[in-house]
Amino acid sequence: MNFTLKIWRQKSAKAKGKFVTYKIDEISQNSSFLEMLDVFNEGLVRKGDEPVAFDHDCREGICGACSLYINGRPHGPDDAVTTCQLHMRKFKDGDTIVIEPWRARPFPVIKDLIVDRTAFDTIIQAGGYVSVNTGGVPDANSIPVPKENADLSMDAAACIGCGACVAACKNASAMLFVSAKVSQLALLPQGKVEATERVQAMVKKMDELGFGNCTNTGACEAECPKQISITNISRLNREFMGAKICAHKKKAIVSGF
Repeated sequence: MNFTLKIWRQKSAKAKGKFVTYKIDEISQNSSFLEMLDVFNEGLVRKGDEPVAFDHDCREGICGACSLYINGRPHGPDDAVTTCQLHMRKFKDGDTIVIEPWRARPFPVIKDLIVDRTAFDTIIQAGGYVSVNTGGVPDANSIPVPKENADLSMDAAACIGCGACVAACKNASAMLFVSAKVSQLALLPQGKVEATERVQAMVKKMDELGFGNCTNTGACEAECPKQISITNISRLNREFMGAKICAHKKKAIVSGF
């Protein structure tokens, strides 16, 4: 298969970027998208040109590092896959493929197709964990958890933090990511101890980092490689409002009103 690649090239975070057009030939339809980029970069190196910088790690659809905006879609023209799991048979011979980094202010470009997603780590550090002393490892059935809650928590925990939800959203909202991390813990007994502090801290940090507001277009769910449901956003809103009401009541009691 032969393709025309329009790739975003940017030497550094402060440099001005631009699209550069390349040709690539004789690519197997069974190659993954990242394997195609590997072959392409080998060709650039042989010619003495600088290879295209792109992020990757596991190449198994688990880590979320391989985040690319391909032909107007996060992770490319397939559903429920990361870029590393996208194969060239999803394109037609002779296609022009436009490859970009995530476009969101909280995800600044580092070089070429690599963006800095430290913002997600910062949100997790704000409260996406359990710090209470849970003691030793309990027996599996010693803490009863309704199966529905356990299933929903596991579904939320499937989020790999790739940022496709932010890239797909016209507002660059991180609500799907934050709601998945909040839901993962809010549905389990271990996460309820710090629930009110967690949701307020994570939402506050999300806003501070410059992510946009959610306007419920559903683009985040549609493009999420792990199919995280937007029902988690509803749960996040309930948790947040409940935490605000609880904080207001505590303040009223302390002040004597």
